[in-house]
Amino acid sequence: MAKQAGINAGIDENGARGSSKHAKLKLANFDKELNKLHVELVKLQEWVKHTGAKIVILFEGRDAAGKGGVIKRITERVSPRVFRVVALPAPTEREKSQMYIQRYIAHLPAAGEIVIFDRSWYNRALVERVMGFCTEEQARYFLRNCPPVEEAFVHSGIILIKYWFEVSQKEQTRRFLSRINDGRKIWKLSPMDLESHRRWYDYSRARDEMMAATDTETTPWFVVDADDKRRARLNCISHLLSLIPYEEVPQKKVKLPERQKPNGYKQPAQPVRRVPAAY
Repeated sequence: MAKQAGINAGIDENGARGSSKHAKLKLANFDKELNKLHVELVKLQEWVKHTGAKIVILFEGRDAAGKGGVIKRITERVSPRVFRVVALPAPTEREKSQMYIQRYIAHLPAAGEIVIFDRSWYNRALVERVMGFCTEEQARYFLRNCPPVEEAFVHSGIILIKYWFEVSQKEQTRRFLSRINDGRKIWKLSPMDLESHRRWYDYSRARDEMMAATDTETTPWFVVDADDKRRARLNCISHLLSLIPYEEVPQKKVKLPERQKPNGYKQPAQPVRRVPAAY
């Protein structure tokens, strides 16, 4: 059974994980807690660089469940050379001719790297299966063979962490309507999103079968209750940090050096093409 990484993870009558009953978290409190977690993520980054650890974090879930938001909060204060986000587009004709897992393996981390998959090889068990982009036989073959493949990843030294983001029907509908009516968010809405809204229960069945087949002791699923975006982000990042045995790496105290002397350098009278002050 997938493990809880959030609040109230029971299944409700709509097939969704239960949403938080807490009062809405104030932005000031959210920012305060997020700042603390950002400090810990930097410590994790330095530990990964120091030890050569290899970490893979998968983010799957309902459309509009907030995967992108938590990925943004994880990566906004760390180095993209250590934390690398992989969000693959639809496969090319060449990639369709390859072994299915092949294009994902190419993105696995080397020593000192953390790779975050914004959707992953589990596309086969979810969107490809629900939308008919693969055959039922291909989907079932994937579900049978995914656990030993992931076990091989772990055996090679990779720390593999899998998150599923869940929202209620009501909240997903609200977020889709927000995207439709907000010019800043309309790019987030794809035909696949609209179809996922219609096929809620097809996705529920695919999710349930996927978790039953691939939730193992070696690579368990963790469910993030995401109706409350702020709490979901804090819960997920805090839980992620708890799963990795990182330690603070001693750092030399930084001393800012004095600037060099100008040695005759003079600022040009008219710098070329300055951006006008519009604000």
